[in-house]
Amino acid sequence: MNFFRTKPRTPPDIVRGLRDAIPKLESGPPGGETRRRANEDVSRNLQQIKAILYGDGADPIPEVIAQLAQETYNTDLLYHLVTNIARFEFEARKDVVQIFNNLLRRQIGSRYPTVEYLCQKKDIIFAALKGYENEEIALNTGLVLREMLRHEPLCKILLYSEQFYLFPHYIETTTFGISCDAYTNLKETLTRHKPMVAEYLDKNYDRFFSSFTTLILSNNYVTKRQSLKLLGEILLDRANFNVMTRYIANEANLKMMMNLLRDKSKNIQFEAFHVFKVFVANPKKPPQIETILRRNKDKLLVFLKSFHNDKEDEQFTDEKQFLIVQIQSL
Repeated sequence: MNFFRTKPRTPPDIVRGLRDAIPKLESGPPGGETRRRANEDVSRNLQQIKAILYGDGADPIPEVIAQLAQETYNTDLLYHLVTNIARFEFEARKDVVQIFNNLLRRQIGSRYPTVEYLCQKKDIIFAALKGYENEEIALNTGLVLREMLRHEPLCKILLYSEQFYLFPHYIETTTFGISCDAYTNLKETLTRHKPMVAEYLDKNYDRFFSSFTTLILSNNYVTKRQSLKLLGEILLDRANFNVMTRYIANEANLKMMMNLLRDKSKNIQFEAFHVFKVFVANPKKPPQIETILRRNKDKLLVFLKSFHNDKEDEQFTDEKQFLIVQIQSL
């Protein structure tokens, strides 16, 4: 008989064990015994938390998960995970992402307790975004941020913050993989919760488009193409009717699209066409827009008649023909 058998650790014990181990990752000399043991403790506790959330060979137990979740809120564990993830080992970082995503999806009736908690702890959202500044963890924190953005209250916090305007910086100044991830999260912020975003764009029109235009005029081919495509999606979405009306009344925007129609890349030309067509198709063109189109009427007709004639796309051909008719009738 074993009189020294240890009592199984409760979910709060595991959470506190992890919370206590994180500061020790900075204790003692780099590569020393204290740090090594702290790393082992962090990894072990993360695996135990993951086993509770996902079930370890059996179905997860809601009551046990509830205890675990409550202790993560009580100890501010989520903040410490996302701000210290760079100190964790490779597999432990992946565990952090899975734990975050599971807790974010946890639902009680119509409530999402972790979402409610994060609405009070906005720094966690901004810390996940700031992860793009560290190449080693950017894709981990990017996944955490993506899961947060699925929830409108968290997406709204980011959209209405100053930090939202860091996206162009992260898209333009990072490596290809991180830039693509940052762009994916920018698109998620702007397209998932449409009525909320439409209201934001309406209220913050000038600042948003001033920032977004830097991406459309980027020297990076991928950034330019993706941003043009996203612009087309935003303008053609019914929820953004007011924003679209303002955008296509602006002379500078029309001139920019006409220049991009002549870009050396056929793909850029094609994405620009989908924005340009909105200016031309508008039945109530403002005088300044109609003047530019009429002034360039002959050049535009010659240009459009030979524009992407090799494209086997029936919808595109129909749209191009419609634009030619519209311009001819000016």
